[in-house]
Amino acid sequence: MKVALTVNGRSRSADVAATTTLVELLREHLGLTGTKVGCGHGECGACTVILDGEPVNSCLVFAVQCQGREVLTIEGLAEPGAHANSGPGHGTDGVRHPIQEAFVEAGAVQCGYCTPGMIMSAYALLASNPAPSRAEIERAISGNLCRCTGYVKIVDAIEKASA
Repeated sequence: MKVALTVNGRSRSADVAATTTLVELLREHLGLTGTKVGCGHGECGACTVILDGEPVNSCLVFAVQCQGREVLTIEGLAEPGAHANSGPGHGTDGVRHPIQEAFVEAGAVQCGYCTPGMIMSAYALLASNPAPSRAEIERAISGNLCRCTGYVKIVDAIEKASA
């Protein structure tokens, strides 16, 4: 099946099986490997992306359900850099988004596996509530599991990004 959608501001399309998930489309068909595959059952939040402005577990969404829709991934947060290969949707040579920068500055990244999903959940929260309380931050990331931290630095980073 052919699916056409907008990913990180760019029109993209791919031929996929009816059972292909959004995370598989992003990673295997479009080469955007920043979105991680964790549990594959919607339990861990590692695969969180923004679909039409809302955070979703991309392992629970079929790619064909995204026909004509808009997806934002971790790669789409960075501002494009000056290199020829950078641009919307690449993000690797660009300037980090303030949320990404806050995670680095607060030391909220350890192994890094949960980080893209955490950042995307934080992005969705701050887009709808630019000045959340710690309790609101904790609630917003409650679907994102991290095995390395006690979440304190992650919450600190999101607070820092909201300032």
